[in-house]
Amino acid sequence: MSSRSVTLPLNGAAGLSRETSGTIPPECHLNLIFLGCGDKCAMIMFAQYVQGGTFGRAVRMAEDVTDLARRCAAATGDHPDCLKPLDSIFLDTICQEENLPRFTDCCAKKDPERNDCFLSLKNSSRGFFSPFERPNAEAACKNHSQHQHQLTGYFIYEVSRRHPFLYAPTILSVALRYEEMMKNCCGSAEDPAPNPEECFRRQAPKVVKPVKEDGLRQEHTCGILKKFGERTLKALKLAQISQKFPKADFATVNKLVTDIANMHQDCCRGDMLDCMHDREEILHYVCTNQDILSSKIKTCCEKPLLQRSECIVNADNDDKPAGLSPHVREFIEDKGICERFAQEKDAHLARFLYEYSRRHPEFSAQMLLRIGKGYEELLQECCRGGAPDDCCSRGEEELKKHIYETESVMKTSCDIYKEKGDYYFQNEYYLFFYQMTTIGSKCCQLSQDKLLPCAEENLDLVLGEICRRHLSDPINPGVCQCCSGSYALRRPCMGKLELDENYVPLTLTPGLFPFHEDLYMFKMLVTLIKYKPQITQEQLSSVTAAFAAMRERCCRGDHPETCFLREVPLLSAPTPYHPTPVPPVLGTGEAPPRVLRPVLGPLP
Repeated sequence: MSSRSVTLPLNGAAGLSRETSGTIPPECHLNLIFLGCGDKCAMIMFAQYVQGGTFGRAVRMAEDVTDLARRCAAATGDHPDCLKPLDSIFLDTICQEENLPRFTDCCAKKDPERNDCFLSLKNSSRGFFSPFERPNAEAACKNHSQHQHQLTGYFIYEVSRRHPFLYAPTILSVALRYEEMMKNCCGSAEDPAPNPEECFRRQAPKVVKPVKEDGLRQEHTCGILKKFGERTLKALKLAQISQKFPKADFATVNKLVTDIANMHQDCCRGDMLDCMHDREEILHYVCTNQDILSSKIKTCCEKPLLQRSECIVNADNDDKPAGLSPHVREFIEDKGICERFAQEKDAHLARFLYEYSRRHPEFSAQMLLRIGKGYEELLQECCRGGAPDDCCSRGEEELKKHIYETESVMKTSCDIYKEKGDYYFQNEYYLFFYQMTTIGSKCCQLSQDKLLPCAEENLDLVLGEICRRHLSDPINPGVCQCCSGSYALRRPCMGKLELDENYVPLTLTPGLFPFHEDLYMFKMLVTLIKYKPQITQEQLSSVTAAFAAMRERCCRGDHPETCFLREVPLLSAPTPYHPTPVPPVLGTGEAPPRVLRPVLGPLP
């Protein structure tokens, strides 16, 4: 954590949406807390660093730092404490607390090692804290009417300690949504809102949605940085920024790539203050250079700071500059290509990726990285001695083939989704992952120029989650190879995975196919594949069709449970588990349903 000044949104009577103007000079770091986001930022900092601390302790530490900031703002600024770096103030405050033995070793260190020690103790693993529960409406509204400010602070505290690496702007934005939900669902003492329980049920998921989505994206980005290194992250950001700002020159795009990569270095370490400073500087640069970057971000730059970043990320790509040639043949046909590649390899490859990406907003960033990787391999092959004269020109055919294959995969998937809908699409792709249904519903309705970026970038998030889980709970060598190899090739690698020859199928036992009405089909298919991994697609299609027909019959009636009990009787053939025929009582999980009989074959 470095000693830098930061501009943050104010926490005044109007809420969290205002912001300071200008930049706080280095000698007034402590004034940030008072002039910036007040005790809310201090609360985030302390809750993320001291996750096991009580809410009362976090409040006290936040108030101590905020009070000091007020005194420094009112004074001339020459008090020794006012001149300390802000990170030192925070860590000194923690180390002065009693009964925090977990941090004794860290507090004995000098900065910056002390901060590194604190960061190493952050725990973001699932299960470290119990998940959020929707509050009792009556109690929540009573607390809101009596302790509104404290209630928001407690919400920030709980979110922050459960997500110690989550960006502070995300937490502050979620706090705004939380305050709005409490206001809408509870009303006031004079005019209470009707049916707060139903209101909470509808609005609570929307409040926590940014925590889940932003947290997943942040974890994904940090996973790329950790696993594949800064070079890969920079290449990914280069492709994305070149697509979003196609009119910007290479030097400008390269500056943004470097700044964003540095920001992620700080953010992924959990350095909240440096992370926020980096983020604010990037936003300031982008919004003060709109004329050379994009015509599509004007309204974003007029928004409050907390909303600005998300708006820019989600803004449409700018129009391509007039006269931009559709091809980049100079990277293939120029006779000096091999010399430039030998002299400035990464810079040459970066310029190729920039030029190709700004011309193709309809491609996903991951596909552009594969194209860049293919170009690098082409030059490595063709720039060797003895390579044929037409070596580089052959790369164009390979490129066309890859583009066609990628677009065909996405088109076929969306055709299935449009034809069969969520339920059938989910069952079609159970071999891959359940989240495909969400991607289908989100992306397949988009225009052709937005389909591939949406589909593959969302799919990349799913693959990243699979690979992170694989680290703690290994799946098989094939998945390991895909997760450990090239980031750009991860999706094609996963798509080509074959049957794991070392997998030991499940044993057919009582309870292997229990009935659960809501997710029965999906769970049944997953279990079926685990039991019979050699099953053919035709057999699975037969099972899916038979079950789907039964499901439609039962769900049309008034008593679907009774219908399922009648339509999915247990196998009546005797098994080693039942010497006599089994009565048709569904839910006991004693044997597989009849719909699976053609697939399972004779029972043992």
